[in-house]
Amino acid sequence: AGTGVAQAQAVVVKAMAAEAQSRRDAERLHELFERGSVARQRAEMAALALTAASADLAAARQAMARAGHQQAEARLGFGKLKVPQAQLAAAAAQRDQARAGLAEAQSVLADLSLKAAAPGVVMTRVREVGEVIAAGSPVFDLVDLDRLYLKVYVPELQVGKVALNLPAQVYSDAYPDRAFAATVRSISSRAEFTPKEVQTPDERVKLTYAVKLYLDANPGHVLTPGLPADAVVRWKEGVAWAKPRW
Repeated sequence: AGTGVAQAQAVVVKAMAAEAQSRRDAERLHELFERGSVARQRAEMAALALTAASADLAAARQAMARAGHQQAEARLGFGKLKVPQAQLAAAAAQRDQARAGLAEAQSVLADLSLKAAAPGVVMTRVREVGEVIAAGSPVFDLVDLDRLYLKVYVPELQVGKVALNLPAQVYSDAYPDRAFAATVRSISSRAEFTPKEVQTPDERVKLTYAVKLYLDANPGHVLTPGLPADAVVRWKEGVAWAKPRW
């Protein structure tokens, strides 16, 4: 009997926490809906989740009260206690139902929140508020602005001078007088024609190798994906840095 009461109390504690979280979420989403920041569907789902959580909490409290009553009767002695097996089965079924309701409410609450697999900055919102999307569909494009790289194309005759971990400097068109330190982290093993977006027509007809220069730092996150940039790789130690002039 004591074990049953303890289990019922644990279910009540979980149900109280779920109900409190549901209430906070429902109030927050209602305020956001009033401001036009979220769709009506999200606010209504939060309200339904609160209703379900409140019902689960009430059921859990009833189950705990029954468990406490049964424990009190048990203390009177086995001679006076005659609990039908059907009553015990009904109490266990109600307890299981309360737990299932709590799990369902928690699942609904979890579905109301979007969590990224890794930290990052939202660059693009793929979906709009109010849209119905399938499971697994992207909603935002996230970028880690502390792990940006510049892909450059080194001519076939020069790629032999480039090695992993060589230092480099990146110059963005947005900050032409500012050099950003970088390091060679990847060198393609396959030659390819220079992509069309390279500005110099002469360079587009050459075979090149793609090289990725990862920024050592991005102070203030001033550099973002898509910014055009040039780079210099220092393959000979001791040579002074020089800004590219093409």
